[in-house]
Amino acid sequence: MKLEIITPESNVFSGDAKSVSLPGLDGIFQVLNNHAPVISALKKGNLVVELEAPLSDEQKNDMIVVDSTEKIRIAINGGVAELNKNKLIVLAE
Repeated sequence: MKLEIITPESNVFSGDAKSVSLPGLDGIFQVLNNHAPVISALKKGNLVVELEAPLSDEQKNDMIVVDSTEKIRIAINGGVAELNKNKLIVLAE
C-alpha cells in the first residue's frame, strides 16, 4: 500500500508499506495491503511501519527511527489516519 505521513512542518515519509501499526484512541491497530477503508483519530504513540523495500537515503529524516532495514518507527503526538483504495494518509502532530 502507498503510505504518506505528513505533519504541519513537513512530509515525514512517502513510500510503500506492507503493514502499518497505528495508535488509535481505543488502542493500537494495524492495517495491511488491501485493507477495508478506514478513518481513525490517533493518540500519542508510535507508528510502526513494515516497508516493502529498505529505507532509501532520500526517505531518511530526523523523525524516523530505523529498527531494521525494512522496519521503521515514527513518534507522533496525535492526528488522523485515512485508508482508502490501498493508500494510507496520516496527518500527524
